[in-house]
Amino acid sequence: MRDDPDEGMLSWDETVFRDEHVFEIDYVPETFEHRETQLESLKYALRPAVRGSRPLNTMVRGPPGTGKTTAVQKLFGELGAQGGVQTVRVNCQVDSTRYAVFSRIFEHIFEYEPPSSGISFKKLFGQITDRLVEEEQVLAVALDDVNYLFYENEVSDTLYSLLRAHEAHSGAKIGVVVVSSDLSLDVIDELDDRVQSVFRPEEVFFPVYGVDEIVDILRERVRRGFHEGVVGAPELDRVAELTAESGDLRVGIDLLRRAGLHAEMRASRTVNIEDVEAAYEKSKYVHLSRSLRGLSDRERELVRVIAEHDGSQAGEVYEAFHEETDLGYTRYSEIVNKLDRLGLVDADYAEIEGRGRSRSLTLSYDSEAVLERL
Repeated sequence: MRDDPDEGMLSWDETVFRDEHVFEIDYVPETFEHRETQLESLKYALRPAVRGSRPLNTMVRGPPGTGKTTAVQKLFGELGAQGGVQTVRVNCQVDSTRYAVFSRIFEHIFEYEPPSSGISFKKLFGQITDRLVEEEQVLAVALDDVNYLFYENEVSDTLYSLLRAHEAHSGAKIGVVVVSSDLSLDVIDELDDRVQSVFRPEEVFFPVYGVDEIVDILRERVRRGFHEGVVGAPELDRVAELTAESGDLRVGIDLLRRAGLHAEMRASRTVNIEDVEAAYEKSKYVHLSRSLRGLSDRERELVRVIAEHDGSQAGEVYEAFHEETDLGYTRYSEIVNKLDRLGLVDADYAEIEGRGRSRSLTLSYDSEAVLERL
């Protein structure tokens, strides 16, 4: 790419990006600004692992897009480089059962996947703890998006197995970090009594970023991700403003990438305000897209049915859903509750004349945007 970003138009083999991976969801930045307090709290909890002791259990909470996962990934990367420590981050949106969580841990420790069938949980668990004891290793497990384990009623069994591992297998040292973006979820209160008695975590809260903090973080992404001069101050300020409105930093990071792609579509060497505004029409649905990706086929099917019957009573929606899937009302109700807690659906009770209290189901997003992303 030529030095002057305003000179002429992009040719077919040129790009405005220096490193497009900087705008991917799994990118861990070298500099992690405005989270020094949270990082220190996490380091305090994890430090015993370096000395061969069990880390302190920790609960990390905060709205989506506030740096929780990045903080865990950054510290786990540093901790995992130490001898005698294994670190495993489990994405509970993907692995939402106890068996799936321990399969992910097994895969990390042994560097191959356990058999998909034919091996009991007890055997799987035993092989993990035996290896830890044999190798004299401490294990730190992060249950990222732990709220998904709650939605599937798997969290207490999962945590109980992790927290009681040293009792079942003498010498096993496991510490747990639970990460939740669902602020309506009272993690401790919703656990079984048997888990509450042993899970007394340190708490680390990640608040929403302020506008000035967003500008700082996005400016660094621009510096690393784009060629010099591609994104000017007015465009960066507009991206930060839209990001602050959403409260989710991931919106801003995705918006920068899409604005760059939009500029390239025009064969332009610079991003302008119109590129930002056009890109925002898709970037504002980052959270929606992520939530939908984590749903099962049946759950996605119910979202589609609700989109087609937006605002209808739960009974009417069930009839349409049952006709297509043959699922019973109990499972249907469980899925509705999960979609409600994910913020995809508003399931509000109302008094219906002659019928008592009934729930109406309404999408939390524009139905066309939902159907487009299913």
